[in-house]
Amino acid sequence: MEEALLPLAMTSDPRPFNQQLPEPPDLRCVLQPQDSPDLAPALVCALCCCFGIIYCCFGYRCFKAVMFLSGLLSGALVIFLLCHKERVLETQLSLEVSAGIALGIGLLCGLVTMLVRSVGLFLTGLLLGLTLGAGVLLGTEPIYQPPSAWVPAGGLVGLALLGALFTLRWPRPFTVLGTALLGAAVLVACADYFLEGLALGSRLGQRLQALPALPPLCWYSWVLLGTWPALGALGALAQWKLMDEEHGGQANAVVLSHQRRHLQLLRIRHQEAKWHRTSPGAALCEGSYRRQLPASARNPADSLAPSYFQSLRERQLGPGTQAPHTVLDLDSDCGSTLPLTAPSGSSHPDLSLNLH
Repeated sequence: MEEALLPLAMTSDPRPFNQQLPEPPDLRCVLQPQDSPDLAPALVCALCCCFGIIYCCFGYRCFKAVMFLSGLLSGALVIFLLCHKERVLETQLSLEVSAGIALGIGLLCGLVTMLVRSVGLFLTGLLLGLTLGAGVLLGTEPIYQPPSAWVPAGGLVGLALLGALFTLRWPRPFTVLGTALLGAAVLVACADYFLEGLALGSRLGQRLQALPALPPLCWYSWVLLGTWPALGALGALAQWKLMDEEHGGQANAVVLSHQRRHLQLLRIRHQEAKWHRTSPGAALCEGSYRRQLPASARNPADSLAPSYFQSLRERQLGPGTQAPHTVLDLDSDCGSTLPLTAPSGSSHPDLSLNLH
């Protein structure tokens, strides 16, 4: 019995002794969401999710608000990194002081990008180019390794400037595309934080530094990276749909306004024509047709009593003189001179009244 026992050999690979056991899974790629994330970063990610939805679906419609948020967040982030990482005036600033300075300068940048349209479009193009560059840098990890850190940095700067120029030249389509892709990237980054603790963000920093021999990304990281262009396309379609509905509503409002004005003009012309046919006392004056004015628009001299004109005739002709009967058209709308005395053979001067 003792002779049948064979000596045991210690090896580093246990698989030849038991080929039926499967390979142990890679614990690094097991999806384990964070159990209890910190409260402050979780609230920031939730707020960024709201901003990402606004950017992705309503970027062009809420243009002013999006421009303000872009300037605020970009300026605040850059100034915070400069103040917190670098020494300012030979003094290392605290976190609170750095945040206050960054917030103040970020508000100023947000106001500038909101009020100056060209600056807002330029910043939108820069963010579009940076977002596309980051996605390309992460997506080409299995097939391309940059030899130096200057290569990804130069690519990002070139894409950012190209996107800014294109956005200034064609504002509408590139604003829609830029806000949709940027909002989708923010949503993917928030999901990456809650699922794997910003693994994609860390890998982007490593790719920018051109670090060699990086471990491959897990399958759920590739799934998150693939949802970014899909969400961007859906956001762009939603924005185009909203723009079409808005322009269609404006066009219908313009057509209805023109139709309403045309109907009002026809109604006014019809009422004027009807009034001209039925109004008495209308006459041709000085070669032109004039309609009778209403009583409220007449001259006060038109409403003088006949007894007043009778007293004027008696003063001119005397108490016992008979004057020929003269018909006065007191309702006439035309300015005329009417004789109130006898014919020209009389010795008394004529009295004329210009009623208008």
